[in-house]
Amino acid sequence: MTNGPSARLLALLSLLQVRRDWPGQLLAERLEVSPRTVRRDVDSLRELGYRVHAVKGPDGGYRLDAGTALPPLLFDDEQAVALAVALRVVAASGAGVEEAAARALTTLRQVMPSRLRHRIDAVQVSAVGARPDAVDPDVLVAVTAAISAHEVLRFDYGPPEDDAPPRRAEPHHLVSRGGRWYLLAWDLDRDDWRTFRADRMTPRTPTGPRFTPREVPGGDVGAFVAGRFRGADGPGDWPCTGEVVLALPARDVTPYAMDGVVEELGPDRCRLVLGSWSWTGLAAAVARFDADVTVVGPPELREACARLSRRLADAAG
Repeated sequence: MTNGPSARLLALLSLLQVRRDWPGQLLAERLEVSPRTVRRDVDSLRELGYRVHAVKGPDGGYRLDAGTALPPLLFDDEQAVALAVALRVVAASGAGVEEAAARALTTLRQVMPSRLRHRIDAVQVSAVGARPDAVDPDVLVAVTAAISAHEVLRFDYGPPEDDAPPRRAEPHHLVSRGGRWYLLAWDLDRDDWRTFRADRMTPRTPTGPRFTPREVPGGDVGAFVAGRFRGADGPGDWPCTGEVVLALPARDVTPYAMDGVVEELGPDRCRLVLGSWSWTGLAAAVARFDADVTVVGPPELREACARLSRRLADAAG
């Protein structure tokens, strides 16, 4: 290997980052230098801001710990690409850190070799539409800290109201859905699971007492939250599901069926099984395909189609 001081320091730093404790003799063997040279290089890393502790024991050794300042970092190719892609994606996450992420990506890109710059430049992520509901990063930090510490979160929700008491909830998970951040929590005042939009939350200090985390119904946080958005009480399917036959090719229906199931019945006919939060909402979702529809079932969907038809006829008249 190259034994120049700079190359050796980078090699030493790379080794310290991939393993908690390194015996001094093993480091010397890996770097092909003497233990005395390893000690000098460790001192050089300390001068650069890295907290390298000496580990006591029969063999002695070194450990890289977190410090109070951010020293230069060393990434391999895959780590650098993953970090760059993550910085591009974060602009569409609604986390309110778009400008900081862009500056970090510019800094990272400047020191990347050309072979890596080409890879990350090929990844383009755009946030569609205005984002007035972006979350203050301080809110995300406060919420995640309460989740990690298992402490009751006290917060104002929505527009401030005079003398309104804060909400109290046991925070369990912070999830991102549709470009927004939501807190899944056990609402202590309503004695039930609730999802709160993080952009509407203003955490209060101090937090409340510690709590024992509850088991999310079904054990799957993603499925449970999706079920709540569908109007279900838990990790279930849509509360209203129906089946229709559309006078359209399956290829024209599939891109707009969301999580529905499309089955081809012929060149110009397909079967669609779709769910919604209400029967009227399901009837409207079917009608938007602008094609002849045959309702297979259930009867509630037929009745909803009839009601919707009368309402639209009255509106047109």
